[in-house]
Amino acid sequence: MVQIALELTLEYDVKHPEGADFVFNIHPAVTAHQAVRDERLSISQSIVPQVAVESGTGSRFMRLHANAGPFILHYASTVAIDHHMAEPDTLVEVPVRCLPLEVMPYVYPSRYCESDRLLKLAFGEFGHLWPGYSRVLAVQHWVQDRVSFVSNTSTSTTSALDTVLDRVGVCRDFAHLMIALCRALNIPARIATGTDFGAEALGPSDFHAYVEVYLSGRWYLFDPSGTGIPMGFVRIGTGRDAADVAYATIFGSVESKAPVVRATASAAAGLDVPRHCREALSTVAAAPVPDDGCAQFAGATGPSDAVARQLPN
Repeated sequence: MVQIALELTLEYDVKHPEGADFVFNIHPAVTAHQAVRDERLSISQSIVPQVAVESGTGSRFMRLHANAGPFILHYASTVAIDHHMAEPDTLVEVPVRCLPLEVMPYVYPSRYCESDRLLKLAFGEFGHLWPGYSRVLAVQHWVQDRVSFVSNTSTSTTSALDTVLDRVGVCRDFAHLMIALCRALNIPARIATGTDFGAEALGPSDFHAYVEVYLSGRWYLFDPSGTGIPMGFVRIGTGRDAADVAYATIFGSVESKAPVVRATASAAAGLDVPRHCREALSTVAAAPVPDDGCAQFAGATGPSDAVARQLPN
């Protein structure tokens, strides 16, 4: 088990005299493998926020209206992560006919992940590989080999297709490209956001975007940017792409300062310090395939077939 002491500080200056509305996604998600304790939230203005939980992912959203002037939000908690670990060689792709219906949206193209425009590339590079964890890992390595991590090289409109052309980006761009390539191969993939563990060699803690891929009835973590240690990721948001998981969505005239993130791992006896490991990691409950003849899908699928979509005119 890993235990992270998490602190976040967000600072804004609300310019409009009538204030501004905010929707935050900064609370760590509560899942079958991630527990949150000792939560503390302080807001510089006298505000009572509303908090809602997305039942499918455990993501928590907080909405509030801030008045004009300085507005500072500070959040702290202790997060305990008891990872599900699996041997990579045992994880296989699930045929579309056997996917749980709640997983199906993560096979489709989305705003930043134009998988339908990357079919030829995906099948040319990975279509001949045997389905399973090893093929997903090949996608991750391909993205890492061809895209350079360079700060401030993308914008809020940069998509997976842009990253293929530009070959530079930040963590969310790596995530979008890997997601799009997996979906092009009919492998469900989604974005997860949270905080990374600030290992000395990888820089300080920060918000981070990574990838989850559905294999053998469960969502497993992949870090295509290679800039973090997956065992130290604290899950906050989950979605189709970055449009679903912004840590702050602002409605109004607001100036923002850079967020301050601190994630400190406990080294107490019985706890693990985040490290790279060979096992596949998951921090959510299993989403098993339906029991309707799909239980024996393991090892029964060959290389994927391309997908055709019929759209309304």
